Amino acid sequence: MKRRRFIQNAGLLGIAPLVTSSFVAEASEINLSKGNTRKLWLSYLEKLADPVLTALASDQLKEKMPVEAKEPSLVSERAKYTHLEAFGRLLAGIAPFLQLEQLNASEKQLQTKYFKLALKGIENTTNPVAKDYMNWGDEGGQPLVDASFFAYALIRCPKLWAGLDKKIQKNVITCLLKTRKIKPGENNWLLFAAMIEAFFISINEPFEITKIDYAISKHQEWYKGDGMYGDGAEFHWDYYNSFVIHPYLYDVLKIVSVKNAAFETIRQRVLKHNLRYTIIQERLIAADGSYPPIGRSITYRTGAFHHLANMAYHHQLPEHLNPAQVRCALTAVIKKVTDAKDVFDNNGWLRIGLYGHQPSLAEVYISTGSLYLCSAILLPLGLPESDPFWSAPDEDWTAKKVWNGVDLPADHSV
Repeated sequence: MKRRRFIQNAGLLGIAPLVTSSFVAEASEINLSKGNTRKLWLSYLEKLADPVLTALASDQLKEKMPVEAKEPSLVSERAKYTHLEAFGRLLAGIAPFLQLEQLNASEKQLQTKYFKLALKGIENTTNPVAKDYMNWGDEGGQPLVDASFFAYALIRCPKLWAGLDKKIQKNVITCLLKTRKIKPGENNWLLFAAMIEAFFISINEPFEITKIDYAISKHQEWYKGDGMYGDGAEFHWDYYNSFVIHPYLYDVLKIVSVKNAAFETIRQRVLKHNLRYTIIQERLIAADGSYPPIGRSITYRTGAFHHLANMAYHHQLPEHLNPAQVRCALTAVIKKVTDAKDVFDNNGWLRIGLYGHQPSLAEVYISTGSLYLCSAILLPLGLPESDPFWSAPDEDWTAKKVWNGVDLPADHSV
């Protein structure tokens, strides 16, 4: 795959340029051996983060980021939302890496670069006089979605919040409060409102418990069995249980159950569902790293494994699902998707598609910024190299074992 550099405006904020990025430079030579796996993941992180964060930190994201949609006629409408989509979704995926304390020198350099760029990006996105000030709820309902991913990022990386001065923190709160006037649909969108309120809990700000309680209670009502929720009253065979429902339920309940013990029983019940869907997710990954192209929003690419990555990051994998096999499975997914041609344009921005450039796969609500939910697979980069997820010997995942003739125990529903 063609190697690209996005390191521009290197003097910005006093950040020393990574003249030769060891991660991007070696990406074309990386195989799936254990020693190189983390480098492959970091090269993917760089490809996603560099254009977005560099442009945003220089107050030029709206100027530089192309806006692609399923059809040209949709571009002007999606342009109202796409920039917050790109930033919020990207940041939610790389936040654990930005939070990590135990890093080698080269990773620390990379982390420092993106941490500083992210701080400046937060300032610009929430400053009403900045060119990159974003639509936090002044128009349409979409801002609720991506404000929640942004809030999720701050939950996953408390150091980002702590790194903002008081004026910028106030701007962030003001922007997030704008989303309260957006009425979410009776579906997974309830969880977007709940996540913003969970963030307010995490920073000791006034919060609306009713939004959290309603989102959780409705999803209990919509549980269909065997680890799967309906997206609203109806079941949809797509990846929204992973894109949104399971990760959001896990982390919202983790926060609110500490604040209100009445939620703990629900949290324990939901965890059982989380664990079952983790098993299903791992089994959806084929021996070659591909996975079924089923349902809406398939152009979120590797974001389809948000839940599996989140459970690995939280050390919540089922007992018989070893971290190493999950690492190898997710690595195969990353490699499969990024081996395709035309995933990125000539300037490094994501293009619509699953395996390459396939704009017809998109729904009308998909645009360039939407695609950055793919970063959610990168959550385990928030675990140190010494963690078993990274340090344990390579192990085949379920599909690879089965199709190599390994005699495994039968799978069972819950």
